[in-house]
Amino acid sequence: MRNSAWRIGAAVALLATGLTACGGEPTTASGGASAGAGNDTIKVGILHSLSGTMAISEVTVRDAELLAIEEINAAGGVLGKKIEPVVEDGASDWPTFAEKATKLIAQDKVATVFGGWTSASRKAMLPVFEKRKGLLWYPVQYEGLESSPNIFYTGATTNQQIVPGLDYLKEEGKKKIFLVGSDYVFPRTANKIIKAYAAANGMEILGEEYTPLGHTEYSTLVNKVVQAKPDAVFNTLNGDSNVAFFKQLKSAGVTAEQMPVMSVSVAEEEVKGIGVDNIAGHLVAWNYYQTTDNPANKKFVDAFKAKYGADRPTSDPMEAGYNAVYLWAEAAKKAGSVDIEAVKKAAGGIALELPEGLVTIDGENQHMYKTARIGVIEADGLIKEVWNSGKPIKPDPYLKTYSWAGGLT
Repeated sequence: MRNSAWRIGAAVALLATGLTACGGEPTTASGGASAGAGNDTIKVGILHSLSGTMAISEVTVRDAELLAIEEINAAGGVLGKKIEPVVEDGASDWPTFAEKATKLIAQDKVATVFGGWTSASRKAMLPVFEKRKGLLWYPVQYEGLESSPNIFYTGATTNQQIVPGLDYLKEEGKKKIFLVGSDYVFPRTANKIIKAYAAANGMEILGEEYTPLGHTEYSTLVNKVVQAKPDAVFNTLNGDSNVAFFKQLKSAGVTAEQMPVMSVSVAEEEVKGIGVDNIAGHLVAWNYYQTTDNPANKKFVDAFKAKYGADRPTSDPMEAGYNAVYLWAEAAKKAGSVDIEAVKKAAGGIALELPEGLVTIDGENQHMYKTARIGVIEADGLIKEVWNSGKPIKPDPYLKTYSWAGGLT
């Protein structure tokens, strides 16, 4: 791994002194847009759900990416040019993500796109980026079993989140597990992996239930969970369904001490929406928390709150989106160009000290080396780290290093 000279501290320090970015305000796309690398600016796309069931999670990712762009612009931009964000709304609708991705590449001619959350949105965008030779930086943990030459994955893959989450439950003696998830590709694939892990590690799956995205009636499902009497629940619900699930779980008298829920799509932003009284004491598996203790994170948290408000938390997916902008900028700097093929070639081995710690791009599969962290949700809505992997884990999206995963691919 090569330690890059690029560091975020200087840019954040510039922001803290009151410097503002030229061209830092996002534009809405319109016809006749200039090429991604124009005379004075470099256009990039930002594509997240700003409306619909996933807005509870994705708005903050957009905000973090815009913050990173402002910081980089304040520090001089990329290759002497300012970054100009073109913001689009995927509207929690997968065909809309594909449509907006096409527009950003073909009409706005952006140099790259930062976007997506759900695996359904990513799967919808993937053929667009591959066909049109675009480049997507995808910021959210996902189920793995994928690698595209046109995507950089800055969130965790399976061996950096789901497997450590299962390892933690096993070590805590939680061997009877109930699976709850939203009905789309990420939860179903994740649970396929969880069942393979369980079979190889002496764990028992007592039930497996799915609900549509945006679902809000969980009384029947909660009753099934209660009757099954698992040691723990592994939760892959996404979006605002988590609000209803945790409220109704609490109403049924289930406590975190009695039946902990391990979530992989609930971070600080979702905790705020769920209501901390409904979720305190439950577990999460991520790579970053607002409480992660290092100098880069302190600067990041301070800058985010200064821009968006003291009551706005930071969280793993938005930090991974923030990281993506810096990683792309460093790759462009190394390449001496924002040309997509040049950026891809330059990206492998880039290592930055970011809010979660050291993040390195694996040039073979375009995923990141990341530190796994298990946390417990505290009464103040923040997450206390109770375990970490000690060092960044090499990404293994196809779980090639796990004998029990042989039949998954």
